[in-house]
Amino acid sequence: MDKAKRKSLPKIVVYGGRKLSGTVEVSGAKNSALPCLVATLLTEEPCVLNNVPQLDDVETICSLLKVLGKRIRHRGNTIHVESSGHLHPVAPYELVSKMRASILVMGALSARAKKAKVSLPGGCAIGARPINLHLQGLTQLGANINLEEGYVHLSAPKLYGTKIVFDCPSVGATENLVMAATLAQGRSIIENAACEPEVGDLINLLNKMGAKITGGGTRTIEVIGVDRLSGSEHTIIPDRIETGTFLLAGAITNGEVTLYNVVPAHLDIVLLKLKEAGLKIDTGENRVSIHGNKTIKPIDIETLPYPGFPTDMQAQWMTLMTIARGQSVIRETVFENRFLHVGELKRMGAKIEIKGNTAIVEGVKKLSGAPVQATDLRASAALILAGLIAEKKTEISQVHHLERGYKNIVPKLQNLGARIRKIDNPEGK
Repeated sequence: MDKAKRKSLPKIVVYGGRKLSGTVEVSGAKNSALPCLVATLLTEEPCVLNNVPQLDDVETICSLLKVLGKRIRHRGNTIHVESSGHLHPVAPYELVSKMRASILVMGALSARAKKAKVSLPGGCAIGARPINLHLQGLTQLGANINLEEGYVHLSAPKLYGTKIVFDCPSVGATENLVMAATLAQGRSIIENAACEPEVGDLINLLNKMGAKITGGGTRTIEVIGVDRLSGSEHTIIPDRIETGTFLLAGAITNGEVTLYNVVPAHLDIVLLKLKEAGLKIDTGENRVSIHGNKTIKPIDIETLPYPGFPTDMQAQWMTLMTIARGQSVIRETVFENRFLHVGELKRMGAKIEIKGNTAIVEGVKKLSGAPVQATDLRASAALILAGLIAEKKTEISQVHHLERGYKNIVPKLQNLGARIRKIDNPEGK
């Protein structure tokens, strides 16, 4: 990218010092919407998905579905998916390289089209995320797989139910193999499966489509293969990471924020840690409120698969701990390269020491505004949180990451009283 174009990329400018107050309507979960959209490949009949967030990643997966043979119609937060009459089971590099979740089409195409050619995935630069569990599981189900010139070539004339045991829980691999198993012959059992709410949401949709799946939300999922799946209508669950991010925005500014369209149980561990840090939390059936405290207690966390502390909340939590009264320890066990935001927080005055996969955070009295650069989706959110409390101006570049995972985060923060704005063309050209 040439220098002139790089300068013209969007930026976010934040002036800190304001308590946030008000309400936020949380969007649908991106990490549920993506696999649910992919699941429509398993049927020729129309599907309707409601509460789908309008995000870049959603646009990317919809573009991929069109290439694969689907017709897509958007009506606000509702997406209608219909068949064009023919599946074209080739997922090209140009789309798959933009987003790792695109690899989920492997399972659906293997089951429905009996073959697939799928580019190796891309996405955020937060460490190596191999797809070996996906490929091993599909092989166990009966697929023949070859890797050639950056593509996965699958041939699956017949898939057979089997028992699959993961070395470690993987959300993507669980979703891929559950989708493949829905049309396999016989019974499949996935042990040590991921039990994230987004996996459960996918399973709920598949069961509405006629699949026979039990064990969603547990470490053991059982799938009885069926001959065909039907169309269905489904509402995507709320985004628990967006919920957690706005809760931390309220906490870090000593504000009072209420979030609607949420499932508090999906954030049990985050709510527990916030209470331990001295924040007051109120919950209702589809609501959660946070009440600020001037003194934030230092609380250690370790990221783990659900129901443990989510890795997608680690960067935001670290920002909160930069102003805690004392030392906290943050251990990242899910991705090996997810401390890229640390250097940017230190530019703002944070005191953080990295030792392997552990960050030791010494709370400071204040952060100072500075030019910083977002490195991935959640780091972008963490830097915005830092800007909300920093003295003077914080200017965040490379904010295109935000468009992948947060719908309207800037206007939502503005409605809470934040002094924040997005500059689409910093050079004014």
